[in-house]
Amino acid sequence: MMRSDLLRFSGTRERDPAIDTWMKEHAGELGAIAQRWFQAMRECGDEVLELLHDGCPTACLGDAPFGYVNVFTSHVNVGFFHGATLPDPAHLLQGAGKFMRHVKLKPETRTNAAALGRLIEAAYSDIKERVENG
Repeated sequence: MMRSDLLRFSGTRERDPAIDTWMKEHAGELGAIAQRWFQAMRECGDEVLELLHDGCPTACLGDAPFGYVNVFTSHVNVGFFHGATLPDPAHLLQGAGKFMRHVKLKPETRTNAAALGRLIEAAYSDIKERVENG
């Protein structure tokens, strides 16, 4: 299997004020969902940095992204840059792209919070492995 270079973003920081602004702009029920799960990404480790990329709060290990959140009209996506390779026994991940996958969350639908938390932890562990060991 051929190794591909990792996607890298410049401008990551410990706390990006643009993300705080984004969160304020997305107040309400959907914004609260996005904030909860982005906070879970922030808490993965001391090396987590962030930036607003393509209009979405994005969590990175250094400059290598592993997850993001985005608010839409009726749902929130919690996305993973290497989601296609993540273990997903609860079958939460959606998408058919070569790399990325997301979990769609709706306020009126119960979320398997434990499984989503495990996906976030797996995405962080995965990017850490990719960064440290290629």
